[in-house]
Amino acid sequence: MRSLDLGKVIVSENGPAYVIAEIGHNHQGKLEQAIELIRAAADAGASAVKLQKRNNRRLYTPQAFNEIYNSENSFAETYGLHREALEFGKKEFEVCLQVAQEEGVDFFATPFDIDSADFLEELGLTIYKIASGDLQNIPLIRHVASFQKPMIISTGGASLEMIDRAIQEIRFHHNKVAILQCTASYPAGFDQLNLRFISELQSLYPENIIGYSGHDNGIAMATVAYALGARVIEKHFTLNRTLKGTDHAFSLEPQGMKKLVRDLERASLALGDGKKVTYDSEVAPLTKMGKMICASRDLPQSHIIAWEDLEYRSPAHGLPPSMADWLVGRQLIQPVKKFDPIKLEHIN
Repeated sequence: MRSLDLGKVIVSENGPAYVIAEIGHNHQGKLEQAIELIRAAADAGASAVKLQKRNNRRLYTPQAFNEIYNSENSFAETYGLHREALEFGKKEFEVCLQVAQEEGVDFFATPFDIDSADFLEELGLTIYKIASGDLQNIPLIRHVASFQKPMIISTGGASLEMIDRAIQEIRFHHNKVAILQCTASYPAGFDQLNLRFISELQSLYPENIIGYSGHDNGIAMATVAYALGARVIEKHFTLNRTLKGTDHAFSLEPQGMKKLVRDLERASLALGDGKKVTYDSEVAPLTKMGKMICASRDLPQSHIIAWEDLEYRSPAHGLPPSMADWLVGRQLIQPVKKFDPIKLEHIN
């Protein structure tokens, strides 16, 4: 059975979903807002909260860093300074980690460069996420895999060859990796989610936990993904979808996250074990709605039962209609009144 040990919990194919509230930079560079987001995610029942980390001056080319950024979502004049305004340093990450520990949720982040990976490793994080945009960043994947920590990778926009190259690179170090179906659009249209690829990933990587990173609006598709086999579910998280920033509009608010966790828990229960059983709760309704074989008229002792002697009426306190073929032609050893059920003790 495929499973992934994340320290506090073992995610398994027969178990509940591991729900990641992706905060990203929805904290808008404000520590107080990040703390509120972590606590709200924990209150909603999320398994983990996740941030992002970048060394912006080394991540972007000077031209990209200094490019004028006139977007309505801008927090600074240039794109690089915009990203810097959203970035947390060591102090903020340490506080977030402490709050997450107090709230009982896992805390980890996505490093977008090797410097950021080292920064997170120095903090003692126990899980790492690789974003879709870095699936071909083999140097970063190789470096993070060398930490020997569980990894979660998204596969938005990837080919099968790209996915397999990344997985094989990780396997040089370990196989503690979950693979998430993802569509790298923000937001992603429902016609582009391709949730059936979850089954393909299960077939290609039978040892690994498969999951879903959803950039779609709402919560329904995550439940579908779970039914198809996804056991790690990642959704962006915000306090208010109208806040400034590109991710807020398709993120879940606290009430939405709470409903997502609730529905995934229900889905886990609802899938069952795949074996058909009759539940105690079904007996009374089936008796009330079911049919039994009754006498269509008064039948005397020694009567040979014919088809016209039988009717099928509720409730089902007698023989089921499926036994009608067996009854016809048999002799009664005692009389049966009209509308009474015909029972085995009536038959010779």
